[in-house]
Amino acid sequence: MALDDLGDPLRDVNRAVFRFNEAIDNAVAKPLAQGYQRAVPTRLQWGVSNFFSNIGELQNVLNDLLQGKMFQAGRDSSRFLINTTVGMGGFFDVASRMGIAASDGEDFGQTLAVWGVPQGPYLMLPLLGPSTVRELPSRLVDRWVGLSEQLDDVAARNALLGLQLVDTRARLLNAEAAVSGDRYLFLQQVYLQRRDFLINDGVIEDDFGDFGEYDDY
Repeated sequence: MALDDLGDPLRDVNRAVFRFNEAIDNAVAKPLAQGYQRAVPTRLQWGVSNFFSNIGELQNVLNDLLQGKMFQAGRDSSRFLINTTVGMGGFFDVASRMGIAASDGEDFGQTLAVWGVPQGPYLMLPLLGPSTVRELPSRLVDRWVGLSEQLDDVAARNALLGLQLVDTRARLLNAEAAVSGDRYLFLQQVYLQRRDFLINDGVIEDDFGDFGEYDDY
């Protein structure tokens, strides 16, 4: 949904939070991601990304079921089982090589949209980035499904979460050149249109086309 359709009643607060996030990113997250890219072999980076994507299949399956997408739930379950076993814990995407391609992904925010919950205003969250009122409970539910929440060891849980954040930021480094003009407005438009794309299972047209690396936003 474009900005003109939704409006941005909280834009002054959102912009202030965006500037805060940019400062933290430039000071901490981006340097860590750049160091990670330089220090970690590319193949190992792929393996780490595959590992977290495989864990994400649990979130996909849960929301597939909540949305009544039984066929997709079966495919996502198959991907998780194959990649967790044959793919050595998900470090190798064996399922894709077998012809079971990854879906665009499902989350509880999409589930709420399917259930008819209104989107609400656009929000820029401290450290977490773009969101909407409807997406807030999604973050809690989806995190509960994740692997890190199932670990009792606090140090291991934090280390795993930190690695995931660095991996995600590293995968966005190459996409930064595509950002033009007002960064706040650009990323807002990308986020809202990407959410519409996911909620409608890719049946809508948008001005940005393939989002590529910006899928993580």
